[in-house]
Amino acid sequence: MTNFAVFLRGINVGGINIKMAELRTALAALPLSGIKTLLASGNVVCSTDAPAVDVKALVENCLRENFDYDAWVVVIDQARLQAIIDACPYPADDKTQHSYVTLSSDPAVLDELESLGRELPATELGRLSPEALAWLATAGGTLDSPFSKLSAKARYKSTTTTRNLRTLLKCRDAMA
Repeated sequence: MTNFAVFLRGINVGGINIKMAELRTALAALPLSGIKTLLASGNVVCSTDAPAVDVKALVENCLRENFDYDAWVVVIDQARLQAIIDACPYPADDKTQHSYVTLSSDPAVLDELESLGRELPATELGRLSPEALAWLATAGGTLDSPFSKLSAKARYKSTTTTRNLRTLLKCRDAMA
């Protein structure tokens, strides 16, 4: 049995509202165990014998069927999540800056984002793994940051999602 963190893209923003209890109920129909939701922004931890690629397909189909929206998720197993957290050079808690990690189901897309992001002014990036890229934003200015605007473009919607480092830590701890 492998533990996974499943990060849903774009729920409880932009008119796509899903109650976490309803999400857990929908996911319970899948071959997943130990399903827990964390926060209200689409973070799920679970266990299964299925590989990550199958978990991704199962969850995306479940969300599309139960909540009628174009669902996209990034699935990271427990060991990879720990490696991503360990590789992050930025602090989890800082009053002046927030540490974010953009996760991707397609490393080539993250390669592109990283390349474009390095051309942006005042943007500090750290590649953590093939599927994770860390970046900083001034506290209170996340949505205005150049990298946030870049990564929010529609072309990245199906393959990326961003979480703050504290959320990754909470997901890791929920798998323990």
